Formats: sequence, C-alpha cells, structure tokens
Amino acid sequence: MSGQGDACVGLCLGFDTSNYTTSAAVFGCGMAGNRGKLLTVPEGALGLRQSDALFQHVKRLHLMVEQLRTDGFLGRISAVGASTRPREVDGSYMPCFLVGEGEGRALAAALGVPFYPCSHQQGHIAAAAWSAGREDLMDKPHLAWHLSGGTTELLRVEPEGHTVRAEVVGGTSDIAAGQLIDRAGVLIGLSFPAGKALDALYGEADVALDFRVKLKELTFSLSGMENQVKGLLEKGEKPANIARFAIDTIANVVVRATREAQRRWPGLPVLCSGGVASNRQLRTAMERECGAVFAKPQYSTDNALGVAILTHRALERGATG
Repeated sequence: MSGQGDACVGLCLGFDTSNYTTSAAVFGCGMAGNRGKLLTVPEGALGLRQSDALFQHVKRLHLMVEQLRTDGFLGRISAVGASTRPREVDGSYMPCFLVGEGEGRALAAALGVPFYPCSHQQGHIAAAAWSAGREDLMDKPHLAWHLSGGTTELLRVEPEGHTVRAEVVGGTSDIAAGQLIDRAGVLIGLSFPAGKALDALYGEADVALDFRVKLKELTFSLSGMENQVKGLLEKGEKPANIARFAIDTIANVVVRATREAQRRWPGLPVLCSGGVASNRQLRTAMERECGAVFAKPQYSTDNALGVAILTHRALERGATG
C-alpha cells in the first residue's frame, strides 16, 4: 500500500506485539505496509497466558520483518518505534510488549537511529485515523472507541506533540465487547477468535432477539450477556440467532453511549478502532446514528502500522527519542 502524501523525512519501522498478534510495519517515503500474524490459540481455549504469547512473539517477529523485505517495503531505516504497553497511563503493563520494545531498541541502537515508544492504544488511534483518510484527527480533539478483545473504552482524545493523549470517559465496567463475542462464538462451536465467523453467521439469523444493556452515564456492563447467551443455547436457539443477539446488543449500547458522549461534547468527531470495530453491523449502526468514521478492516485489528506512523510523526517533528 502506498503512503498518502507524507514528506520523505525517512522510512520508519514499527513493532507491535500485542496479546494476540505479532506485527511489523513501515511508513514513510511513499510507503506504508504492515505484516502480521495471529498467535496460535489451542482449540477450545479462550485466550493465551502472557508467557505463551511472549514466546510466540519471540519466534515470529523477525519473520514479519523478513516479509516486509521480501515484499519490497524495507529500505534505509531512519527511526524505529514499538508499542511498549497497552495504554499511555501509569501502571499499564503487559509482558508481551517487551518483545517488540526489546527488539526495537536493539535495532535502533545497531542502526544508530532514534527509538520512539508509544502505547498500543495510541497506535490503534493513529492507524485508524490514517486508514480512514482522517489524519487531521491526530491534531484535533475527538472522541474515539477502542473496541477489541481486551478493551472496550470510549476515549476523549487530545493532540499531544507527535501523538495523542487519550482519557477514558466510558466503556465497559467488566468484560470487553471482544471477549463477549469470542465467548459467545466458542459456546456455539466457533473457533477462537470468533469475530469474523460470528459476523458471517449474523446474516443467517431469522429472529432478532431483544436485550437492552443498562447504560449508566457512559459506562455499561456486558458480563450478564454471557449468561444470556448460555441460556439461549440451553433453550436450543439457532446459533445464527445467538450470533445476531450478541452483535446487536453490543452495537445498541455502543451507539447509545456514543450519543450521550456527543451530547456532552458537541461537535467532536468520532473515530472507531480495534478488532471489534471491523464488525459490519456495528459499523453500519455507528455511521448511520453517530456519523462515526472507521479504520479500514485490515487496520482495525491489531497492527504495527499505527506505531510506524507515530514514529514517522516523531521523526518529522524532531522529537527526542
């Protein structure tokens, strides 16, 4: 994929080693490319231990870089970046990010170029804004949803230097939307992660089951939905109808929370990122009801392109590594 008119201050390499995807990306000098691979989760499991995720990243990260070179994306690297923690707040930490950070810092030192850290969430926002053709959002206040397997947060975002500062103003008080989707999918016999398969199954539903999650301020709980799904399954409900039930419920409460946020902060654009944001039903509802803009599907899921974009912005603006 080509870059979108960026100045050629240099080609930047970014790493993201999240809990479910190993990825490396380049951005700059008219190039933008990401190569990623989902981590292997045992059949029937609902996730990975951090030690297992970290081990898989160690084995795979260099393969993503090799793919970038094979596909013609690598050249002289002017800066390296990596996501070093889930969110840009005190106490945010996951061991799996140590792989990308360690290899990124080592490579930057070997090449004699700056290293720029960022958070996984900041990378999601940057990739979403760029892929939606709304890079301008990185330099103005806006609302953003980070909807993924481990996070369902409504953010109030402000520009900060070459990156952004994101304040959590709403979202779930317990399990994430992606966790509910994956658990519902596994319960009806789909493989983990179940997002794409559940989305495909939605179209086969012949009943729209109604359940309205309670919204308190901008916060809601999804843990009770898992029991609702189990109850429907025990009653013999068709899997496609259960898939639609889970997706419709999530879309409904996300739309309602977004509307309330727009009432509180009128005029702020809404940007959606994270793997759950690639769901077609959620996207349709949010575009229609809230005017939201979305990352392209390949940049909704975990990827390193946002990290590479932030690294390029830091280099372009002369930030200290």
